[in-house]
Amino acid sequence: MLRLSDIQLIGSKEELAHIPEGKVLINTINAHSYNVAQVDEAFAQALKASDGKYLIPDGVAIVKACKWLKAKSQPKERIAGWNLFSFEMLNLGRKSEKLKVNSEKRNEKCRVMFMGSSERVLKLIRERCKVDYPNLEVVTYSPPYKAEFSEEENREIIRAINEAHPDLLWIGMTAPKQEKWTWQHWQELDIDCHVGTIGAVFDFYAGTVKRAPMWFQQHGLEWLYRLAKEPKRMWRRYVIGNPLFVWNILKEYYGKKE
Repeated sequence: MLRLSDIQLIGSKEELAHIPEGKVLINTINAHSYNVAQVDEAFAQALKASDGKYLIPDGVAIVKACKWLKAKSQPKERIAGWNLFSFEMLNLGRKSEKLKVNSEKRNEKCRVMFMGSSERVLKLIRERCKVDYPNLEVVTYSPPYKAEFSEEENREIIRAINEAHPDLLWIGMTAPKQEKWTWQHWQELDIDCHVGTIGAVFDFYAGTVKRAPMWFQQHGLEWLYRLAKEPKRMWRRYVIGNPLFVWNILKEYYGKKE
């Protein structure tokens, strides 16, 4: 079980700059993932912040709930997976530019890897990165589309990541699969970089799924836009999930008072 009262969250977009360099895992939490973590202990453990792990509040509901619960961590604002993606990519781009200037190998670039999603989406990501981040080398890997990987498939994914030796790694396989897989195989990843689990951002960046207009984002209603766009896929998450989130927060609040 995951309790908002006990976990440590990144408090603002500015604090992203304070995450140390090296091998660091960055996850996101929203109302849906909080609900899932109440019944999936492996997922809860994957999300809990500790040494080498950071958690960002990707939802206005999480920010408000932390305040109401008087939680140990009081984030000032929502930090979407897109915010994390934009920050890390720009930061790596600047590092790559410095590397190019200071290195005798003028063609040397920092490397970002996208692991997850379909080959179609990854192709669109590679094409867009050429325009947005021309000074970055982009490596991609599309794992099998299935609920659980075999041992051989896991070894192949880990091998691909370790051989790529990225300077930044994005994992995109939807929650809770991406968080659980990454944490389960964390010790096997022989890399020294930030790793972010940002499944939805793969589609947003590729353009295969449109993000909510800014007004919805600014008013904490991005979930409503997604529900309207994909009612068959999202109704359970929001129509059932939102009241369930309130119920779970109430249980945490009153359990805390006992």
